[in-house]
Amino acid sequence: MNPINRKSIVVGVLFVLALIFFIIVNPFSWNDAGNRTVVERTNGEQIVQFAPGIFYAGFFAKEKEWPNQISVTYQETNPKLELEDNGIEVGQIMIRFSDATTAEVRGITQFILPSDEKEMILIHNTHRTPQSLVVKRLAPYTKECLQSSAQLMSSEKHYGGGRAQMAQDFLDQLKEGVFLLKTEENLVYDSLEMEKKRIYQTEIQIDSKTLAPKRKISSIKEYGITVADAAITDVDYEEKVDEKLVKIIDAATKSAISKQELMTAQQQTLTAKAKGEQALVEIEYQQKQDQTKQVVEAETKVKVAEQDKLQQKIAYEASILEARKIKELADANAYARQRIMQADGALELKLKAQVEVQKVWADAFSKYQGAIVPQIQTGAGTTTNGALSFMDIMTAKTAKDFALDMKNKN
Repeated sequence: MNPINRKSIVVGVLFVLALIFFIIVNPFSWNDAGNRTVVERTNGEQIVQFAPGIFYAGFFAKEKEWPNQISVTYQETNPKLELEDNGIEVGQIMIRFSDATTAEVRGITQFILPSDEKEMILIHNTHRTPQSLVVKRLAPYTKECLQSSAQLMSSEKHYGGGRAQMAQDFLDQLKEGVFLLKTEENLVYDSLEMEKKRIYQTEIQIDSKTLAPKRKISSIKEYGITVADAAITDVDYEEKVDEKLVKIIDAATKSAISKQELMTAQQQTLTAKAKGEQALVEIEYQQKQDQTKQVVEAETKVKVAEQDKLQQKIAYEASILEARKIKELADANAYARQRIMQADGALELKLKAQVEVQKVWADAFSKYQGAIVPQIQTGAGTTTNGALSFMDIMTAKTAKDFALDMKNKN
């Protein structure tokens, strides 16, 4: 064999042995995020690595990983007690209400492990594993808080709206400690079963000085463990509670239906009454409209008649005024004529009359066909013109008849 090859083999073997030895005695370790690692060194020293990443643990040191948060779940019928996703299933928890009825509770409670090194080392030394911590401390404490919360109410009260109160009491006790309770016995009448029943009323003991609830010392506070959250996801009552709840629901349903029917009847009555009143109001309103219309028409007629009467009165007064005016004008004209006649002796009228008279006889004379001058004359008088004599006679007669005074009286 070639000396070079032999040497290479020896070096390779030594390297592998050195690597194995280094792995066994490796003083460095790794802490995952979300965990903390408790380290026990060969000299007895214990440390806790909280930060994630590589760290120096020491040669031949023992290490144990713990989750920063650990969940106690009680969802399944049977417990599993294996750490999965930082949680351990402990199985459903049975509780008993104040009326002695029972129920199975499902839920989850999250605990936060302490960030103080001494407290974490104490937990590690006491329980050694997360499973032991859950089974021996966290699960019993959770169960005790749940049962104490259930004792503060009956199953009927829980069903009728006490779920939130129970959840609040449960979380309060998880964080601060379990309540110290006192129980009082009372007799009540069960209207469903028609009999008296003995009821035990459980109440929280109150400190007379601080007025704060009295509590047991928390079994997790001494280790620095805190509660992140707690949720009750379901409460499954025992069979007799379900039967009682069915009766209560039926009774409540019948009562609600009766109330609804009563409300419906009352509403229908009110509706009918309202419609009747509305009809009466409409009739009254229509009648008032008709009355108002008649009144308006009557008032209009009266006003029209009054207006006509006023117009007639105005016309009558105007006619009187016009008659007065005419009479006054006539009187004025008559007076004026009278004065004129008095002033000139009615000369104008007399002249007009004389003219007309003269026209008449002149017209008649002009139409005369006979002889104006006699054909035969007797006597030895002076010969005269007959026509002229006739005209003189007529003129004198007319003047005499009218008493014409041709003199100006002025």
